[in-house]
Amino acid sequence: MKEMFDKLSADCSKLTTKSYSTSFSLGILFLNKKLRNPIYSIYGFVRLADEIVDSFHDYDKEYLLEKFRTDCLEAIDHGISLNPVLNSFQQVVNEFGIEMELIELFLESMKMDLKRTEYTLETFDQYILGSAQVVGLMCLRVFTNGDDVAYEKLRHSAMKLGSAFQKINFLRDLKADYQNLSRNYFPNLDLSKFTNAEKMLIEQDIEQDFKEGLEGIKRLPSTSGSGVYLAYIYYKELFNKIKKCNAEKVMSERIRISNRQKFGLMFDSMLRYKMNAI
Repeated sequence: MKEMFDKLSADCSKLTTKSYSTSFSLGILFLNKKLRNPIYSIYGFVRLADEIVDSFHDYDKEYLLEKFRTDCLEAIDHGISLNPVLNSFQQVVNEFGIEMELIELFLESMKMDLKRTEYTLETFDQYILGSAQVVGLMCLRVFTNGDDVAYEKLRHSAMKLGSAFQKINFLRDLKADYQNLSRNYFPNLDLSKFTNAEKMLIEQDIEQDFKEGLEGIKRLPSTSGSGVYLAYIYYKELFNKIKKCNAEKVMSERIRISNRQKFGLMFDSMLRYKMNAI
């Protein structure tokens, strides 16, 4: 019976999430139990695509990504895939009505990573939309559970929050992206001469995204608000650490939040959320 395979598929997505992201896994634990597997499934899908473009250097990445895209679309169309992660993802897409446009935009942004190494203002916005903002919208479809009115009201904030998270990831991974993958996401920026003034401009942009994203968190249903708020708190702490470093340090090392700090932030965010002090 397919129920057993579906459970295995959900477990694979959950394991994928826990293996790749401690912080994301902690955030999911704060969601209502009914929402956890769907969000694990979205993360598993996103993670596999990321791995293709970022890690599989000894293989034909273009072929693998196109195969992944084809398999994903067929899974959604047929309601099943022998790839457990795609099988769990198609269930979420079909159950919560995630638009195909969001999936295509995401996969297109992954395709950009195969060839593009530097970005203009236009292509940067396109990449942020596909790699981060639409992922936030996929999750929002789950959080609002078919309520189109709530979805539209929270849409802008969800996109801004995803944008903030992605830009912080870019700053955190600046050294690895530039030195190991020859990528420079931030437009009109010469990373060989990265300055504190340029870093500050990026940070001001992130601050605005955070501000608009937080407004949406405050209006999320209680079933999802605490989990998203934890992710916000984690990224805000990482962002604050990055802001305290000069441009040279950001280019020379990866700024991190320790697991001990993450657990501390978890309890702090839980108290703040329960006391409505966000």
